[in-house]
Amino acid sequence: MTKLKLGPIPDDKPVKVTLELPAALHRDLTAYAEVLARGTGQPATDPVKLIIPMLEQFIATDRGFAKAKRGRIAHSDDKAGAVSE
Repeated sequence: MTKLKLGPIPDDKPVKVTLELPAALHRDLTAYAEVLARGTGQPATDPVKLIIPMLEQFIATDRGFAKAKRGRIAHSDDKAGAVSE
């Protein structure tokens, strides 16, 4: 197999997910959007639009996940190095 500098190109195509939120969580998202709007001076956004940045922030700041992910990537790299040429 030819060894190239580039590896596989990740699939960055968005994935559509449909989910139901508990009413209390939706109320909290709505309240969060209102508080955010007051703080930024912008109109309140659709609370559903808060979900993606909140998930991104949560994952980005979860140290346990970051450590596990690094271990998983290192493990995957070990497997990739074992491929014969």
